[in-house]
Amino acid sequence: MELRINQKAYQVDADADTPLLWVIRDDLGLTGTKYGCGLAQCGACSVLVDGNVVRSCVTPVAGVVGREITTIEAIEEDEVGKRVVATWVEQQVAQCGYCQSGQVMAATALLKHTRAPSKAQIDAAMVNLCRCGTYNAIHAAVDALAKQEGA
Repeated sequence: MELRINQKAYQVDADADTPLLWVIRDDLGLTGTKYGCGLAQCGACSVLVDGNVVRSCVTPVAGVVGREITTIEAIEEDEVGKRVVATWVEQQVAQCGYCQSGQVMAATALLKHTRAPSKAQIDAAMVNLCRCGTYNAIHAAVDALAKQEGA
């Protein structure tokens, strides 16, 4: 089957029910998308599919054929994604960094769909887990981006 990932076409040979995460990491070598819980709860595996956040650990690869998939490796090719990454670095959001690719994907999707999200919208969208507890830094970075977008 053919997948469009990061604006490139890839031919993959995988069972239809294989989780997208394993195709991205194991078959294509794009290891920025992380395995966390395998239950779609932590968000470390988040990617964008047609601009929406998707937990790739439970998404069957057959379900994304013909759709545009974006991983962390290409997020800075998107203007919003580029601003999110720059703010993450500027505000030194990450500690260990393991969850941060999923956090960046969630923030990018939020800001692409809602130009200047409210605190409640940020809280609702930024639900990925972070073992280091950088939630305050994550929310502060997204809030700063929201204020830039609203200005």
